[in-house]
Amino acid sequence: MEFIATWISRLFGWSLLFLSCFVALETVMRKVFNTSLQGADELGGYILAFGSSLAFVVTLAERAHIRIDVLHRKFPIFVQSLIDWLAALSMAVLGCFLLYVGWFVLKDTLAYGSTAATPWATPLIWPQTAWYGALAIFSISAIALSARATWLFFAGDHRTLAAEFNPKGAADELVDELQELAKRKGKLQ
Repeated sequence: MEFIATWISRLFGWSLLFLSCFVALETVMRKVFNTSLQGADELGGYILAFGSSLAFVVTLAERAHIRIDVLHRKFPIFVQSLIDWLAALSMAVLGCFLLYVGWFVLKDTLAYGSTAATPWATPLIWPQTAWYGALAIFSISAIALSARATWLFFAGDHRTLAAEFNPKGAADELVDELQELAKRKGKLQ
């Protein structure tokens, strides 16, 4: 899961760099040549819709979704694992719901032959299909993690469930940051 999250982060980063260059080129062309490529805002919308949907996967893999965890670590391990299992199930349900609703968006776009109301007049089925694909990756990831959490919960392996699914606390995030720093230092030497 971490491998997928890393590549998704890179893809989104490169997409944003491309968008930044496109907007910069657009700005220069408008000021210097009094002409426009048009569609920078349209392209930006597509990249953000696709990227934000993929960001769901990254936050799922990093256990970074916002959860109220003030009392979480004070509960007994069984209660922690119960809460974590329910949280994993909730993410899977959310993923399925997003796929369900997104399907109707795609169906309507196909039925109406919708195009963007911009100079490019992009057939909306293309960017919406990419968006839906990103939602599908999130949904599949959430279902897979939910299945893992369910297996651990009903197998009675509550410690492993808590270790893998507890929300990250400040100490966990500090450890992660120090590990990343050590990796970067190793690459520089």
